[in-house]
Amino acid sequence: MTETLYQAATLIIPLMLAIVFHEIAHGWTAKALGDPTAEEQKRLSLNPLRHVDPVGTIIVPGILKLVGAPVFGWAKPVPVNKWRLRNPRYGMMAVAAAGPGMNLALALLAAVCIGLIARPFVDGGQPSAVWIFVLLNLQNFLLINIFLALFNLLPIPPFDGSHIVEGLLPPRAAATYERLRPFGFPLIFLLVIGLPMLVPGLSIVEKVVLPPVEWLHGIYFSVVSAVAGR
Repeated sequence: MTETLYQAATLIIPLMLAIVFHEIAHGWTAKALGDPTAEEQKRLSLNPLRHVDPVGTIIVPGILKLVGAPVFGWAKPVPVNKWRLRNPRYGMMAVAAAGPGMNLALALLAAVCIGLIARPFVDGGQPSAVWIFVLLNLQNFLLINIFLALFNLLPIPPFDGSHIVEGLLPPRAAATYERLRPFGFPLIFLLVIGLPMLVPGLSIVEKVVLPPVEWLHGIYFSVVSAVAGR
């Protein structure tokens, strides 16, 4: 039980931080581009309770983990009113890109911190239990942020990638694409969970998301090595 709680702590803490800053980045960018909706609704907060969706952040990932399916979830979206943006079309692209961009920046910060903490132990010293706990949190924080960034860039409504694609498409095609938005969550469940169950080996997560996640993870760990002096 103690080991389970320990492992849970090293996952829950970095997950909450990654989700909170992802959502706040959307709100900050929207505010900078003319839409103060998130600020008005008090969503530009570091309080995780303002961003956690009980179903999407806790229940769904927990059930998927128990049944051995690909684990994914979602937070409570920061409210954005694109018609209050100075340039709704391109403003929404910037707002959408801000979340994954924040995650990638946080992953870089985690890599630097891991390198700095590991530096004194490169020659064989043994870190204390406290430093080991901190390092495990940072390692999970690094990986979670990379995964969140790339997973959210999938061009499936309502993911951030869909808003970027919508902004790149010609207006008529964008309007057609936007009609998919109400079917976003059923489509996600079908592609991420249903398809791999029906056709083993066709997992969107394993085939599309994980390869670039692993590639980026290797690049970030080269930063860790450089900072640690290896």
